[in-house]
Amino acid sequence: MNNALDLARKAFKLDEVPVGAIIAYEGKIIGRGFNKVIIDNDVSSHAEINAIKDASKQIENFRLNDCTMYVTLEPCHMCAKAIVDARLKSLVFAAHEPKTGSINSIDNFLDKDFLNHKVKYKSGLLADESSILLKEFFALKR
Repeated sequence: MNNALDLARKAFKLDEVPVGAIIAYEGKIIGRGFNKVIIDNDVSSHAEINAIKDASKQIENFRLNDCTMYVTLEPCHMCAKAIVDARLKSLVFAAHEPKTGSINSIDNFLDKDFLNHKVKYKSGLLADESSILLKEFFALKR
């Protein structure tokens, strides 16, 4: 999660919402991403999507079986569906997102029976650090 926080700090410096994500396989980072919505002029350029793209290129496979994503903020529905479709084994997120978080906050998306792949998940790892970074960012915007 520390690596994901470093990526979130990079996003902060680029004036993007500070969210970072990494994907690990067998103890090694195979994918990295941070929010680049403004830079890319792309609403889908969330940290999670960017990490999935990077990992898929690294292993030359769109399936990320047996991989774990670490992300600094609870994923939205778009990212949660991408996590399922990429067949990630597990998800660890730091802070909850009370407005758009689809894992626990406004929905329990990963627990839906209709999904064709189940992703294990947990939250809270370095949540305070992630929350502080996000609060600092949005305080500068007000």
